[in-house]
Amino acid sequence: MKPAITWEDFEKIDLRNGTIIDAKHNKEAKIPAYILTIDFGILGIKTSSAQLTQHYSIADLLGTKVIAVVNFPVKRIAGVKSEVLVLATVCDETGTLLVSADKRSINGSQIK
Repeated sequence: MKPAITWEDFEKIDLRNGTIIDAKHNKEAKIPAYILTIDFGILGIKTSSAQLTQHYSIADLLGTKVIAVVNFPVKRIAGVKSEVLVLATVCDETGTLLVSADKRSINGSQIK
């Protein structure tokens, strides 16, 4: 288990929900990954690289509501400008599973 954080530490994390509007294979990734295009409503359209290929096809991902950290600095991952970190759970050696939001949630809504 990780060390405890303060409430103030947690409040620094900006978690928002969005909808995946496009996904494609990231051919430059060493570990298979998708390049996701996500609509965050008032925050705009953001991209992310995500290692989800073991449990999701591109068709599975389109229209999926996700939760992401939106206030990390932009990072280049396997040639992709990754603007957000999409949250997922580690399943086991078979890959990761998305943490999703309710379909009724509004894109860009803050997770509290």
